[in-house]
Amino acid sequence: MKLYQLAASFLLSVFVVLPAQASLLIGGTRLVFDGSRQAATLSIENKDNVTNLVQSWLSPADEHSPEKDAFIITPPLFRLESGGQAAIRVVRSGKPLPDDRESMLWLNVKGIPAATGGPDKNILQIAINSRIKMIYRPAALKGATPERVADKLQWNISGTALVAKNTTSNYMNFSSLIVNGETLSTPYFVAPYSQLTIADKKFPAHGQVTWKILDDFGMSTKSYSQAY
Repeated sequence: MKLYQLAASFLLSVFVVLPAQASLLIGGTRLVFDGSRQAATLSIENKDNVTNLVQSWLSPADEHSPEKDAFIITPPLFRLESGGQAAIRVVRSGKPLPDDRESMLWLNVKGIPAATGGPDKNILQIAINSRIKMIYRPAALKGATPERVADKLQWNISGTALVAKNTTSNYMNFSSLIVNGETLSTPYFVAPYSQLTIADKKFPAHGQVTWKILDDFGMSTKSYSQAY
């Protein structure tokens, strides 16, 4: 038995897997793209103690999102030394985008740490993917921030589902949503000129909704409330 335990300990010491985690600091919880400009910039800092390979790309946020090739990310792939800082630029590709409402995409940033240690060590590289919302605000809506019209949301019941109707040109990203005193934990959002149906639980025919949204800086706004 002791011989078996000794052998097992030896194998663990030889084949130990060391995790190497990426640690990229992204300069913001969202990127608001001013449509009067041709590009938007996001800063990135490597807080890890090793070099990271940084990859970035766009993906749809919902069925209302534009095609991801409406924008170009540069550089899409680059090396970032430990402690180094860099920036990625999101540039309009020239494809048309709606000019009467915001558009939203996910901006993904992945950090892949460089392998460390000698050839006798097995290294498990953990690539960490962070994503933030990129909101494109057309030039015609310059200064039209969501908190200015957050009180325009309309709430009603459809069967036992709760429906939020957004009649504004802004995406409404909720930071807090309370229905009849119960906090809903799912990070909901509703696109411009569309509606959100919340059907993951049954709601009574009448009640009260209290909500907060996130502003351009990712901060919660004041509370809004409406009976339905």
